[in-house]
Parts: sequence; C-alpha cells; structure tokens
Amino acid sequence: SKEHLMSSNIPCKDRWYEDFLVGESFTLGSVIMDAKEMFDFSTRFDPQRFHIDAAAAADTIYGSLIASGWHTGSLMMRLLTDGFLGDASQGSVGSSELNWPSPVRAGDTLTLRVEILSKRVSRSRPDIGLIEISNEMINQDGDVAMRTVPTMIIARRDAVA
Repeated sequence: SKEHLMSSNIPCKDRWYEDFLVGESFTLGSVIMDAKEMFDFSTRFDPQRFHIDAAAAADTIYGSLIASGWHTGSLMMRLLTDGFLGDASQGSVGSSELNWPSPVRAGDTLTLRVEILSKRVSRSRPDIGLIEISNEMINQDGDVAMRTVPTMIIARRDAVA
C-alpha cells in the first residue's frame, strides 16, 4: 500500500505511533557474544554454575558455559535502543512473554528482529499509542535465543501537532 511505502522509508528511531504498521518487521543489528563479558556479567548478576564455572557447566544439560538470559536481554535492549527507540518512545507497560528457547554461548552472533504485532491508541491518554512488538534475538544458526513481547508506549504525532 502507499501508506506502507511512505512509512517504510522512515527510520524506526524517527517514527511516531502513526508511522508503525502492524506486520512490519525490522532487523536491527547484531552482537557477538564475548566470553569475558559473559563471565563478568554472570559473576556480578547471575552467578549460577552454568554461567561461571566451565567444569560445573560441563555436567549440566548445556554441556558448557552459557550466557545469562539477563545478559542476552541487556544486549537486546541496547540493540533496541540503538535501532528502534527514538524520541517518541515513552517506555513500556510490560511484557506478555519472556522466553529463552536456545542457550547462548561465547562466539554466538545474535541479531535482533522486531515485528509490530498490534497497536491501539490509549483510551486514558489519547496523546499516546500502545504498540505490541515481538523482539527476537536470533543466533547465527537461525535459532531464537530470546523472545520478548513488550507493549511499547509511543507518542502520537497527531496529538503533538
């Protein structure tokens, strides 16, 4: 559609609520998992044996060290902030899904894919829209390593004008 062609040329960070279309998807950058960063994050925030002790991790279902899911989530948030969330973003009301379907290992390349699932204007605050998105961190083999489905609060251009 003509509307789709118009908004698809606008970088995500420059979009208002009206510019996002249900069904659109974006690939927003990649990160390579670094063993030292994985260890440092897990040691500080998530010191489970399969994150910080290679010998102990070998005896778990993972067979080797894996990244903390919260580390993966932090990297996802960085990619989302760098490539998707601009000045119209007002945060999030929460997430209906948070999954880690595949373990993340040092050397993995994770790429963020965002899809617009639904949108609606807020009933109580007509100056904002609520956009449900799917965020997937996909590894180099095409496996989903992490998936979240947050509802983002995005300012409406029409309400500002």
